[in-house]
Amino acid sequence: MLNASHLCKSHCPTAQTLLALLDKCKTMADLKRVHSLLITLGLSEEDTFASRVISFSSLSDSGDVDYSHRFLLSLPNPATFYWNTTIRGYSKSRNPSRSLLVFVRMLRAEASPDHLTYPFLAKATARLLDRKHGAAVHCQVARSGLEPDRFIANSLIHMYASCGDIASARKLFDGIPKRNVVSWNVMLDGYAKCGDMGLARALFESMPERDVVSWSSLIDRYVKAKEYSEAMALFERMRAVGPRANDVTMVSVLSACAHLGAIERGRLMHQYLSENRLPLTLALRTSLVDMYAKCGAIDEAMAVFRGARAERTDVLLWNAMIGGLATHGLVVESLDLFTEMLRVGIVPDEITYLCLLSTCAHGGLVREAFYFLESLKRHGMEPKSEHYACVIDALSRSGRIEEAYQFLRKIPLELTGSMLGALLNGCLNHGRLDIAEIVGRRLIELEPDHDGRYVGLSNAYALVKRWEEAKVMREEMERRGLKKSAGFSCVESCGSVHRFIAHDKTHPSSEGIYRMLDLILSQVRPSSKGDMEDEESHLCDIAAN
Repeated sequence: MLNASHLCKSHCPTAQTLLALLDKCKTMADLKRVHSLLITLGLSEEDTFASRVISFSSLSDSGDVDYSHRFLLSLPNPATFYWNTTIRGYSKSRNPSRSLLVFVRMLRAEASPDHLTYPFLAKATARLLDRKHGAAVHCQVARSGLEPDRFIANSLIHMYASCGDIASARKLFDGIPKRNVVSWNVMLDGYAKCGDMGLARALFESMPERDVVSWSSLIDRYVKAKEYSEAMALFERMRAVGPRANDVTMVSVLSACAHLGAIERGRLMHQYLSENRLPLTLALRTSLVDMYAKCGAIDEAMAVFRGARAERTDVLLWNAMIGGLATHGLVVESLDLFTEMLRVGIVPDEITYLCLLSTCAHGGLVREAFYFLESLKRHGMEPKSEHYACVIDALSRSGRIEEAYQFLRKIPLELTGSMLGALLNGCLNHGRLDIAEIVGRRLIELEPDHDGRYVGLSNAYALVKRWEEAKVMREEMERRGLKKSAGFSCVESCGSVHRFIAHDKTHPSSEGIYRMLDLILSQVRPSSKGDMEDEESHLCDIAAN
């Protein structure tokens, strides 16, 4: 802790001493003590000191941009740098709209915005998804004659794309006389953000130069678009012809492996991290834990988790491990890990409680589910629909269908498909058609274009042999042009993930695959002596393919 007052009493500090005190500030309490000393000495408005006070309070992780704003307004003629720094602080704060307020005050004070002012304003309007004010900022840029500035143009492209106006973003992009790689990357991310992966890929292929951001951005957008195989294919191409991947790239790649269930490729990516000496950041470690857990390798997930020292972990890493254990049905282990998490001082968040409630749902632990729901509220957090859905699931799996239904009716939120779906599954498993019919019809009202909702209610009718009602549900589904989504299986072989549906003949090796399937079936239940005699010839044919 800085002892500024003691310093002041002992002797008059020099400018160098005061600057050293400002540079040593770690918290707002430190800054306020030094600032008070500066005010006492009549030095607080001097540029050398004022700039540091504004910068720390606006931009430091432990700062207070409101304090910076109040100090800014107390200065007689604040420099443009002071205005820009405060606008920048608000642009990355929880209240980015205040950037616009400061800018208006800046204009009224007849201060002159410069080429650094507008990118911060564009960032603020992008975060607010506020195209109207973003366009107003663009107008100010045009009036000031700064439109050709590439830094400003790039920030405006990002703003328009974030607000969904990809046409205006592209118009600006096309108007930049000398684009740099940042211009291309911003436009690429804009297309991907607006969901047009085709145009994003076309732009990527036409780029004169690609850096690690270009590759990482497109890979990440493929993952967010649930095109995991495309993400992996692009990463393999990056390994062959592109720059070395960084931690941001690898977080996306590991997420793709997790969703594909590609454990072997996930292990190869883990090996890639080691071979390329990429530092195992918390984000990467969390991604590895998540990947191993989702791919079924829970012991490897735990090994990666235990590889981090407790003081270098965060709530996201603990959430990934607790959630992974829950998914694997390791209820006791998941709850024990939560106890350990509290013991080492990690504060749980909403996701932690969602993982715990999921654990309770898997184990049918009703009492524990209600305990964690109340704990969530007790710690100042509001339960979301997912939290309530887990409690309903726990009740339903335990056969307490009536209680689950009454709980559902009292939830203070709009009902969702996950809440109703959890109850419907419980009704089907425990033969409660009376409630299943109510819930099933509500699900269809809520999601009329979801094929599974009609199938669920049809199955409920079929369970009690109400064939006519079951038929009506199927006909209604067909009338709406809906088809039951085909279930599929994925098999990883030699580093590639192959997807199959029932009676699938689209795989290039399907003939050999079905021969092997027939052979396996004949081994399980041989139908004749002839089948057994043909075994050797089957194996020879498959080996030849």
